[in-house]
Amino acid sequence: MKRLFSLTAILVLMLAASVLTGCQSKTSTDNPSSANISDSSVTDKSETKNSDGYRQVDAEEAKRIMDEETGYIILDVRTEQEYSEGHIPGAVLLPDYEVSERAEELLSDKEQLILVYCRSGNRSRGASAALAKLGYTNVVEFGGIRSWPYDIVT
Repeated sequence: MKRLFSLTAILVLMLAASVLTGCQSKTSTDNPSSANISDSSVTDKSETKNSDGYRQVDAEEAKRIMDEETGYIILDVRTEQEYSEGHIPGAVLLPDYEVSERAEELLSDKEQLILVYCRSGNRSRGASAALAKLGYTNVVEFGGIRSWPYDIVT
């Protein structure tokens, strides 16, 4: 009986841990034919887009892309208040709830590399899917600023 309780407790803890970390995907996919990401930046783990039409990477991969590539946009999909409290240098603000209505106004090139983030990764995934649905072909979602270990500006 004590062993059954211990196994149940372990399973509950594992489930809780997976739910808590689920908003920060480490899955990487890509469109290798993209003109904005060089062949050298396409790795074995990043060959196709996910089912929502965008690529997901972690903060380290996003930073590597920012360091090695040019001509990209960093898109912050949080609120104006969150953005003013601190954002990634060079990021453009477009709150997730405005993506469908304002994306084409701010993001005219649908083939441009767009790196998308929010606070924890939930809104950035939704915004990335919305961008893909609007026809953007080079969207890379990298989670939230909470897991961004690099510089931010206020």
